[in-house]
Amino acid sequence: MTRSVQALAYARPSALESSQVGAVLGLETAGGLTPRGAEAHPRFFAGFLSAPRIAARGLLAVADVAAARYYQRALPASLDPVVTGNGDRLRFESFSGCCGVYARLDVLQEGLDGERTGHGTTNVDVNNPLRDALSRITADDPLHLRVGPDELAVTTLDGPVVEKKVPLPDRWLRGFAEAQVASAGFDLRAELTAAQAVAFLRSLPRGSGNAARGAQWVVASGSGLRPTTRPVPGAVCLPGPERLVALQRVLRHATALRVYGPPVADGAAAASAWEVVLPGMRLTLTLSPDSSRGFSGEGGVLEALATDDAAADAELVSVLLAWEPRIEPASLAEQSGLSTERVRAALTRLGTAGRVGYDLADAAYFHRELPYDADRVERHNPRLVAARELADAGAVTLDGPLASVSSGDRRYQVRESDGALTCTCQWWADYRGKRGPCKHALAVTMVRRGATVAGGVR
Repeated sequence: MTRSVQALAYARPSALESSQVGAVLGLETAGGLTPRGAEAHPRFFAGFLSAPRIAARGLLAVADVAAARYYQRALPASLDPVVTGNGDRLRFESFSGCCGVYARLDVLQEGLDGERTGHGTTNVDVNNPLRDALSRITADDPLHLRVGPDELAVTTLDGPVVEKKVPLPDRWLRGFAEAQVASAGFDLRAELTAAQAVAFLRSLPRGSGNAARGAQWVVASGSGLRPTTRPVPGAVCLPGPERLVALQRVLRHATALRVYGPPVADGAAAASAWEVVLPGMRLTLTLSPDSSRGFSGEGGVLEALATDDAAADAELVSVLLAWEPRIEPASLAEQSGLSTERVRAALTRLGTAGRVGYDLADAAYFHRELPYDADRVERHNPRLVAARELADAGAVTLDGPLASVSSGDRRYQVRESDGALTCTCQWWADYRGKRGPCKHALAVTMVRRGATVAGGVR
């Protein structure tokens, strides 16, 4: 797995401290992007939390996922959560080390009481002493939240900094993009009351022994959710139910549980999202189709990355983004002069750079700017790199709806039917397009759209 080291520099460690106004939760920020440009330690919020105990447990749940590996557990990995200020809310996001679980805590406007929330994206320090302090919050006494440096800290930022160096897998970055693409295809499948949610989530296994059983399915019923032996219409895949364990942090405070998933297709395992509704907040976990299968290999973004049109459209659309909590493709289409379909393709491409996410509760994209080198996502995507090499080497021969691709000592046939491409390679035989196009189909797409790249991969 390709890795690099991400250096996160903080003015001081995050901490829960006492002050004249009561307890203060100070979350320190590392470098990030805001409407004013790049900042070393951006400030997004200062005010009170309406439900401190719930917010603390929600933040711990996001940190739990960042520190977890639900597959190959012997290889620990952790990265500080990402926080985005969208003007009316704070979003805390993380990804598991195995790339199979995406977590997000949305602290909404009704959960915040203070100055207007700023705009931008950065990492926040969640260290072990802070986790211990947050876990000891048992009452809803007033709790002041500060995301970013206070006024005193601003005058002392030239002093020593606390620097963390953490491994950052390229798969982890690709996972952010793939999870967003998968979520955009989900629909609400079930909504449970608080009592139903508690009963269902407490019935799930907490260990990893169930992971090998393959995909499981549940369907809405009068009493909440019930298991089904086959994926009937309206059913939701529950792959690796033990991966929902982080929701146990907030379960006693849940007011509802919403379950999202794609339409059932051929009984194949599918991703799903599980959203716990809390007072003034939402905690969502999105699961990959299998415990051993991270989001990074799903291939949902490859079509958008393979076209020059999407690259140019993404540049245009990116200028129109302004950290909105809800991005409306129809509005962007009107402003940019592009079709709604091309705007959605551009948003998919921007997602690969960590510049947009998808909020299931709002059924809308939102703007953020992950503070990572997004170019690495394209450079190290194996199928995309291989496809560009084939296209650049003249390995593709077009013949109407048919095409042939020479790869190694073999030649593969790619056929277009009803707007979709099929291939005679083993990848297609194994997945039938369920994990995105193979490298041969991608190469054909590039050649047909004039997207070959002279001089190597870009």
